[in-house]
Amino acid sequence: MVKYSIFTIARNALTSHKNWPKQWRSPEPKSSYDVIIIGGGGHGLATAYYLAKEHGMRNIAVLEKGWLGGGNTARNTTIVRSNYLWDESAAIYEKSLQLWEGLAQDINYNVMLSQRGVLNLAHSLGDVREGVRRVNANRLNGVDAEWLDAEGVKDFCPIINISKTARHPVLGATLQRRGGVARHDSVAWGYARAADALGVDIIQNCEVTGIKREGGKVTGVETTRGDIAAKKIGVVAAGHSSVIAEMAGIRLPVTSHPLQALVSEPIKPVIDCVVMSGAVHVYVSQSDKGELVMGAGIDSFNSYAQRGSFHVIEHQLGACLELFPIFSRVRMMRSWGGIVDTCPDASPILSGTSVEGLYFNCGWGTGGFKATPGSGWCFAYTLANDAPHPLNAPFSLSRFESGALIDEHGAAGVAH
Repeated sequence: MVKYSIFTIARNALTSHKNWPKQWRSPEPKSSYDVIIIGGGGHGLATAYYLAKEHGMRNIAVLEKGWLGGGNTARNTTIVRSNYLWDESAAIYEKSLQLWEGLAQDINYNVMLSQRGVLNLAHSLGDVREGVRRVNANRLNGVDAEWLDAEGVKDFCPIINISKTARHPVLGATLQRRGGVARHDSVAWGYARAADALGVDIIQNCEVTGIKREGGKVTGVETTRGDIAAKKIGVVAAGHSSVIAEMAGIRLPVTSHPLQALVSEPIKPVIDCVVMSGAVHVYVSQSDKGELVMGAGIDSFNSYAQRGSFHVIEHQLGACLELFPIFSRVRMMRSWGGIVDTCPDASPILSGTSVEGLYFNCGWGTGGFKATPGSGWCFAYTLANDAPHPLNAPFSLSRFESGALIDEHGAAGVAH
């Protein structure tokens, strides 16, 4: 694998950048693997990378039905944070944020992490109480968190409207300074390149059509490119996880909804942090290209379509203009949708199943992108050891039988 540095960039500039090697191979699938990962998004690629790096496994395949990183990894608003309420959530998201902070050096790929700070606004006394509670809970768990009053919010983000006559006045906000954004496609490409260098086969345009079982354990998969044997299968297919689970005779407590986002036309730098508001259902940041990146709530209907409804965009833009009146003349440039897979308690599933050798990583809702490194790290441990790591043990399927739910609706974002 070519080591990226300023010197390799300068050297390739002499040949007009025509001699860069391919970042990863496109091999034909082998007849069998020790582990198959279903899903070539950030979580699946991270799982394969950490299986190879941390656990010394090399005979691994990542199967992606489309193109690498073409699902939810490329269809989010790129926000990274770890300020979740409950101990279990804070632990796994903080592990992820710590991995984010060293990821570019680890995989030798610029993931464009920008720790510009994330504000979660409060618009009512209930919001204030919840925000202060979360700040205290975060601090007890070693997660950086601050409470800002309205004037503190204005100091941190000068363009925000804190007028007391607003329909949803800003009464304050939680702030995680280590939060921010990262470049979504760079994350997928970086993990793919690093995993490939460790011997992982990344196979695109290879849709799984069936799970093969024998005697209560998995033996492989049926795909559009033929049958492939495997000792273990890790499913990391976001909104389609329940479809794959049904192939194995398992029903997951997961529902899938469209979630859309949009970007504006590029403008000069005007907002250097991330602003989130659950009450008015919008979150806003600005990309390195100058686009305002905005997300909102989910469409209420279940769907696998990667598009949403116009009334959601209308509500989202109305909320944005209430918080940022100066955006009134900015034009929308592009919108897109992803598939949000949610569990009843707004927390994920990283777990084995009743079928030996079959594991699922899903149900992340709107928390998927920010969890990418930690999710892959924990899931790789679970696959390698046939047992969960303490960080993901609380997120097992058995919690829906025991009632030990982790209710993160308040801290998970506006899409729940």
